[in-house]
Amino acid sequence: MYRLLRSALFRLDPETAHHLTLKSLNFLYSSGLSSIVTRHPPDIPHTLMGLAFPNPVGLAAGLDKNGDCIDGLAALGFGFIEIGTVTPLPQSGNPKPRLFRLPQADAIINRMGFNNDGVDKLVENVRRADYRGILGINIGKNAATPIEKASEDYLICLRKVYAHASYITVNISSPNTKNLRQLQGEDALNDLLAKLKAEQQLLADKHGKYVPVALKIAPDMETGQVAQIARLLMHHHIDGVIATNTTLSREGVESLPHGTESGGLSGAPVRDKSTAVIRQLAAELQGALPIIGVGGILSGADAVEKIMAGASLVQVYSGLIYRGPALVTESCAAIRAI
Repeated sequence: MYRLLRSALFRLDPETAHHLTLKSLNFLYSSGLSSIVTRHPPDIPHTLMGLAFPNPVGLAAGLDKNGDCIDGLAALGFGFIEIGTVTPLPQSGNPKPRLFRLPQADAIINRMGFNNDGVDKLVENVRRADYRGILGINIGKNAATPIEKASEDYLICLRKVYAHASYITVNISSPNTKNLRQLQGEDALNDLLAKLKAEQQLLADKHGKYVPVALKIAPDMETGQVAQIARLLMHHHIDGVIATNTTLSREGVESLPHGTESGGLSGAPVRDKSTAVIRQLAAELQGALPIIGVGGILSGADAVEKIMAGASLVQVYSGLIYRGPALVTESCAAIRAI
């Protein structure tokens, strides 16, 4: 069924198809018809960051930036859902067109630029949702905020989403907000993590619960920088790391239609880069904190590869666009069989 649906969706502009899909999932959920598009995988319990995940396959941030479709997406059988990236103030993102399919490579290029309705709207949507599973909220900075003041935006978002999240992801690795990846540098990251950790402790006391914080990093780093980030994560007792975001590389897609568009490349071409970062993180961290693997998962075998490299959980996004909900069940089954 999804192959037929994909054929129709791929005739539409990618961003139009994206919004239509979310609206359709919401309709199916509200009509009680979600079961016609997916089969729920069996429970494969995983506990990490103090959270009980019903299965190890989650939805990566970016698909539902505002939390508009939490219930519709949860009905696809994910073990956890991550929404965002959200910023303190609403922003329209980068000019259109800004989303491109590369079907010959099972890939997507996006330069969305954290387009979202702002953190207050996201919190409203979370409050309205029926979903009571594991919900991650991915936070970022507004494009207009100078990079030297980025921590202020992250702290605003952290405070506003804290009571509503199962865990919070700090996104410093999108290539589509100017200078954002500078925050992965040693001094900038050390300062940001110190401030976030101090605020997390204050919020834990205020709300009477501890909400884990994870850092999402890029695949485009030298081994020395990955090692440096691992040391800082351990030093500041960060609860988890998500590896990885999209890549700036165009290796293997340069000659394809849209292959030279600017933005972050996701899907199959980022698979090996992501897995390499996961493998190095696992070696550096030695189990000090869990890794969530994301990047290029288009089959159950791809999901297993991430687990074998050192990830405890995985997330999908572009693979969902190309494979549909069956990817969730297939990935769960493959991981269960390890």
